[in-house]
Amino acid sequence: MSTQSFDSVQYKAGQRREWDTVAEGWHKWWKTFEQGAQHVSDRLVALAAIDPGHQVLDIATGIGEPALTAARRVGANGRVMATDQSSGMLDIARERADDLGLDHVDFKLVDAESLAFDGNTFDAAVCRWGLMFMPDLGPTLKDIRQLLKPGGRFAAAVWSTPDKVPALRIPMGVIRELLQPPPPPPEAPSLFKLSPPGVIEEAFTEAGFTDVNSEKLMVDFGFSTVEDYITFLQDVAAVITILMANEPAERQREIWQAIAEAVGGFVTDDGAFQMSNETILVVGRRPA
Repeated sequence: MSTQSFDSVQYKAGQRREWDTVAEGWHKWWKTFEQGAQHVSDRLVALAAIDPGHQVLDIATGIGEPALTAARRVGANGRVMATDQSSGMLDIARERADDLGLDHVDFKLVDAESLAFDGNTFDAAVCRWGLMFMPDLGPTLKDIRQLLKPGGRFAAAVWSTPDKVPALRIPMGVIRELLQPPPPPPEAPSLFKLSPPGVIEEAFTEAGFTDVNSEKLMVDFGFSTVEDYITFLQDVAAVITILMANEPAERQREIWQAIAEAVGGFVTDDGAFQMSNETILVVGRRPA
């Protein structure tokens, strides 16, 4: 099976469409998701050394994280700029900020690889599970470094290797086995592009960050039943629904059932669904 050619412009346009398409699903499920993911935002804010009064940049904020966590930390004398390429996801982030009374958060619809801010602007920057989707990561990291004030830190989270992230690996594995889609181009971004040991750390170092360090953190996602987990995937996992879009309805039901069976080992004795996944947190500092 031949490998597709990669077009970064087409890829980004597709990403925007996909995230906008599933924004309604994220609006439905964000509270459940954040029950598992909030401590990742907390840790990123700590690693970035965000303090009251700081100016903070959040890249690919999605449903508003870690921007809103950072906003609570910087307080009314600070400011957070939350950016994303999906207007639908930014709508969710704005709604959450309004509900929390966080009026010192600004939202900007912008491609993470084209951040149009002045250099030396931000005391810190954060990004939770967004760097993996950037086709031109090296120059993007250099741009982020330049946006920081000297000594400012950038902290980011990426997913670990597939064997340690069953919530993502298992559904995609079932899809690949049953539908056998053509493999993506080697240079295309992917969920696990930055997961091999040392890859994200090396990217930070090559971009000019110093004092680069990384650590691992477990992320536990829980649902009342495995059926709820499947519904969550159907609502938010655009890549899966797109791959199945041309399949007959009965075939789609068979695939979803196969995914449910594949994750059956994560059902607890009381019938709930609990899955632990590993994420990598990395932090680097702009030289003073």
